[in-house]
Amino acid sequence: MSSAVGLFVAALLCFCSSAFGQTGVDGQRGVLVFCDDPSVQKAVTSALHEFNSKLTVGQKLALFEIRVAKKTEDGSDSMYYLEFTSRRSDCPAGGSKNWTDCDYLPTGSAAISCNSTVHMNEKETVTKEVYCNVDGYISSEKATCLGCPVEIEGNSEDLKVPLLASVSKFNSISNSTHLFTLNRVSHATRQVVAGFRYKLRFDMKKTTCAKAEHKDLNDLCVPDEDNMFANCNATVDMAPWRLEQPGVLLAQCENRALPLVRHLLWFQKPSLISKHKPCSRPKHF
Repeated sequence: MSSAVGLFVAALLCFCSSAFGQTGVDGQRGVLVFCDDPSVQKAVTSALHEFNSKLTVGQKLALFEIRVAKKTEDGSDSMYYLEFTSRRSDCPAGGSKNWTDCDYLPTGSAAISCNSTVHMNEKETVTKEVYCNVDGYISSEKATCLGCPVEIEGNSEDLKVPLLASVSKFNSISNSTHLFTLNRVSHATRQVVAGFRYKLRFDMKKTTCAKAEHKDLNDLCVPDEDNMFANCNATVDMAPWRLEQPGVLLAQCENRALPLVRHLLWFQKPSLISKHKPCSRPKHF
């Protein structure tokens, strides 16, 4: 894995992809819209409700990320073309519980790609079509210990948002005159507790960006030659499908780098996603 330093900025829980089923959202008419637009969220909710209503075996799916959203308009009618990912929940197919009240299963956590077309106007929201690639995911798999912490691979997509939130939290409370960016991660676990709880151990390096001039990390923030470090333990609670901001608790922060050990988890340069742009292919974390 690469040892490139990660650049972080405040980000939404929506990432873009060029793939959308066999044809792709990029091939659809319409304009890109914000992933956090209430109408987009309403359309995705409708699509997942429709898909889950047709399931007869396995587990209901719960929303994980909205990746791409396009919209066309015809008077008061709108058509949404969506790509999103979901995960299996702890709610069985055919049950009365709404997927928004379910939790992710602690195992079988690979994201499932979905796409849908949803018609919407002032009176109704109708899912015209929805497809989720559940082949190989619906099974009778059981966790060896439900609710127990599970170690996460260093290149896991799941760590992007909790790490981003942790570094952002450190920068907001530290007494440093400059922003710090992620350097490396030594340990990470995930636990299912009415959402996901991440336990992280990581260190950061001082950048050239002064807080007086930069509110958040950006492309201009490169590691400073002074080699000033800080490390922290972090607990991050997340429930992405409830559209809540991650809750971050930092502890045991020290003004030094973590010791180099074997099996250290390195992270590639992450993706930059602006709150002020529609969904588009990310460039940095």
